[in-house]
Amino acid sequence: MEFALHLLNGGAGSLASYLAAHVLLCLLPAFFIAGAMAALIPKASITRWLGRNTPAYVSYPAAAAAGSLIAVCSCTIVPLFAGIYRKGAGIGPAITFLFFAPAGNIMALAYTGSVLGPDFAVARLVLCLLFGIGIGVLMAVIFWRDDASHDVQTDTLFAGQATISRAALGVLLALVAVLIAGTLKLWPLTATLLSFDLPLPWAQAWQATLFQWVPFDASKGEEGVSFQGSVLIVLLLLIAATAWKGLDNIIEGANLWTWVALGLAAATLLMAALRLAPNPGGLEVGLTGRAVAVALTQWAVWHFARQLAADDWRSWLWEAWRFVKQIFVLLVVGVFVVGMVRQVIRPEWIENLAGSNTVLANAVAVGFGVFMYFPTLVEVPVARMFLDLGMHPGPLLAYLMADPELSLQSMLMVAAVIGRKKTAAYVGLVALFSMGAGLLYGAWKDGLGWGTLTLVLGAVLVVLSVGLAFLRRRQSATPA
Repeated sequence: MEFALHLLNGGAGSLASYLAAHVLLCLLPAFFIAGAMAALIPKASITRWLGRNTPAYVSYPAAAAAGSLIAVCSCTIVPLFAGIYRKGAGIGPAITFLFFAPAGNIMALAYTGSVLGPDFAVARLVLCLLFGIGIGVLMAVIFWRDDASHDVQTDTLFAGQATISRAALGVLLALVAVLIAGTLKLWPLTATLLSFDLPLPWAQAWQATLFQWVPFDASKGEEGVSFQGSVLIVLLLLIAATAWKGLDNIIEGANLWTWVALGLAAATLLMAALRLAPNPGGLEVGLTGRAVAVALTQWAVWHFARQLAADDWRSWLWEAWRFVKQIFVLLVVGVFVVGMVRQVIRPEWIENLAGSNTVLANAVAVGFGVFMYFPTLVEVPVARMFLDLGMHPGPLLAYLMADPELSLQSMLMVAAVIGRKKTAAYVGLVALFSMGAGLLYGAWKDGLGWGTLTLVLGAVLVVLSVGLAFLRRRQSATPA
């Protein structure tokens, strides 16, 4: 019984920490962006670059390029992936986007280079790009019949839309700006512009109570629940309660609960962008550059949303709410289960098993990435810790490629979008390619010559070319 309570406490603590720290400034805008993609963007605007029949030399680089600009974790990228896939993107380019964005974005690569060294960053970029396209191509080859059927379905769903309006484009760009303003860790967003104290003498005691309820170990990448996080959790619960009443029937028209839910969502993002620090005298509130940027970008969203036709903004909110209902519950379940598993797995086991560049060591590193999920960029200092403790560079790279992709919650979310069969294939391919990347990089670190390395990478390119040629023949044989 005591062990079961320990597991439940670990799951609850993981969920509370995640909701308090990561859902708001990245995941909340992502749901609105996904809804806008599905409701406001014409199918042709997606299929022109990422469609099933777009030339591979255009669609796959375009998917990787789009992913490289979005510095978010796997849980945040899934709603965006769902948006482009539902709108008509081919399974191959969509999967490349899903794989490359969390692990190969600009911030992840820059941070990897600064903490682990430039060779790690270059290896992560090259192998994520090459293998991300490879996974996408293989998914397109394996599921080409389903892809063709999906293409026909999107034609039916979105046949009436021809061009994107200026207001719709403005809404989408403003939402992307909200996401960037909330997640980019650069000055002046991180700067505190001014601060003041609120007379809340109980704030520090409440913070101490939260740390007792949700203990954490920073060396393992765990996070507790801050005073600010507890406020945000309360706001999230209020959003859930009001959105259910205000958005579930939004197609029929807005009501009071609709505006309350949207107002709470906007207020929650602003609250998340502030800096709240309990002290002996009360609560210090810091106005950050991020808060100003989030406020300005939210105003831009409101400005352009007012110009949308009633049917358009209702469809947008309905699609966003549909994604929330489809994905968010699975995210919560996944985070809770990972928190429980985290109480059983010990990092020392990984260190002992992954000290050499073997198949088992790389497999263990990939498995570690599944059950010990860390938020975006946190996997890098954790990797630094393992490197210092003796983990071989090969398994370490396998972990860096798998951790942003294969968290349990993201797998559950992806399955809700593309089905269990495709998700199982995707997970298997990511695991195999991550292990292959680790073995290859580890062999190079152990002295593999440049000639042999070039030969192996060339062989991978040949296999990809064969897969693309097969895919082109299939596509030409299938009516567009």
